[in-house]
Amino acid sequence: MTENKDVFKQTVSSLNISGNLDTPEGSLDAIMQAAVCEDKIGWGNSTRLLVLTTDAGFHMAGDGKLGSIFFPNDCKCHMGKDMTYSKSDELDYPSVGQVARKLSENNIQTIFAKLTKIIPRSEVGKLSGDSKNVVDLIEKAYRSLSSKVTVTHEDLPDHITATYTSDCSNGTQPSTEGTCDNVGVDQEVEFKVTLMAKECFGTKSFYIVAPGFQERMKVTVTTQCECDCGNTLINHEYCNSHGNTTCAICSCEGGYAGQKCECKLGDKAESELKMACQRDNGTECSGLGDCVCGECQCHTSEDGKTIYGTHCECDDRSCAVYQNKLCGGNGQCDCGTCKCNPDFEGSTCQCKKSTEACRMAKDRSVCSGRGKCECNRCQCQEGYKPPFCEECPGCSSPCPNLTSCIECLRFATGVYSKNCTESCPHIEYYQTATEEAPKGGTLESSGWSCKERDTNNCWMTFTIKQLDGFNKYKAWIRSERECPEPPAIGPIIGGVFAGVALIGIILLLIIIGIIRAQERREWKNFEQSRKAEEWRPNNEIFKTATTTVKNPLHEGD
Repeated sequence: MTENKDVFKQTVSSLNISGNLDTPEGSLDAIMQAAVCEDKIGWGNSTRLLVLTTDAGFHMAGDGKLGSIFFPNDCKCHMGKDMTYSKSDELDYPSVGQVARKLSENNIQTIFAKLTKIIPRSEVGKLSGDSKNVVDLIEKAYRSLSSKVTVTHEDLPDHITATYTSDCSNGTQPSTEGTCDNVGVDQEVEFKVTLMAKECFGTKSFYIVAPGFQERMKVTVTTQCECDCGNTLINHEYCNSHGNTTCAICSCEGGYAGQKCECKLGDKAESELKMACQRDNGTECSGLGDCVCGECQCHTSEDGKTIYGTHCECDDRSCAVYQNKLCGGNGQCDCGTCKCNPDFEGSTCQCKKSTEACRMAKDRSVCSGRGKCECNRCQCQEGYKPPFCEECPGCSSPCPNLTSCIECLRFATGVYSKNCTESCPHIEYYQTATEEAPKGGTLESSGWSCKERDTNNCWMTFTIKQLDGFNKYKAWIRSERECPEPPAIGPIIGGVFAGVALIGIILLLIIIGIIRAQERREWKNFEQSRKAEEWRPNNEIFKTATTTVKNPLHEGD
């Protein structure tokens, strides 16, 4: 850092500008080194302002892995004598959180684009192409940064809480936040700091700082947890002049009781007064209050919870939560029960009393007349489904049951022809050239497409849609029926006779064929038998008349 602008200009002009193969730049590396290299940069004890001019985005933590750099940034100074960063090929880029922390630790205010919501005490500025507006840009950013004064703390011990109240003295009301905006030059603002110790401790210290300013104030705190008890004070006013006090503890005289002897017992015993502060023989004032003269004086909770009730049994935070809000944000918690606003109901005021959420349209019935609206949702009758009980996927088609009414309404025929209006008041019908419902209708929105026979055996084609409620329909009926032509008697009779004759001829031919086949088999068997016989020359039955007798004793012929 130097006050010689010529030296500054020459130094900046002689810097070596590195380049990347990709568009993002190492801006966070530069900011980190400028913030942590306090001695090398030459930061003074005055207001510190860091200006970054760039025309591209920036690399951040994790991008170094693309170059095989796996060591995270250590948030330390690594600038050599030549004022160059020496760890660019060893350490990864810093994260935005690391940069924000180091800027805050070193009270450096930045003019930086896009990150003002992440990096505290920073401003956005747009640099013109020729950079002529750089002075105006810095001046404007500095005025904006310096006009906001914030008070906070550092190194605050865990068992101490600090709250700030600001009096900005510029026409604004005192605030519970330690911030003043639009502070002018030489304008004084006041901040009140309230400390609360959660436990007893010895001497502790912390710092109160104003980000953007180098000054800070050291605060040393001690607690006094023991009373410096001296002599007993007789009938002291602390005890309402009806008792003696020792170390802020009252010892009441006869006929008086209470922490400060404020209760006159009269004809009651002190035990009776204490019993009056107990609920169902439980803890005195539910452990959340003090019994004073037979009545409970409830404590005040640290978290802002209000404790109340005869025995301090109630509070305004013990109700159920809906959508992360007590009583859904639509009511007040009263002793564990949500008291809902007029337009809401339910155990957590989660339900609107209005039934508009259960209507498909403003002119439609609640839940289409087929369910009840409970807690902004339709509880549908069996078969119908949410959200509006409009559809019934498992229901059978009503077409067959409405056929008689459709016939009488459109064609004045059928079983209801004489009393159609009385028998079919639940159907509102329209005549159409086709059976189609209005343009854009579908099965789900416009109903069922039907084709049924009437009493004259004609086909009626129509579309029906169920209206709100049960057994209420709207019908679009095709103007013409499809009736079959009457049969021709002559051709039918002729066909019958011709058919009978043809059948007779066919039967006769079948019988003849069977007889012929049987005769053919018998002839074939006869021929086979005839050929198998053998004829001899003599009759086996014939016997000759000559008998030859041979004498056994005769020799010779």
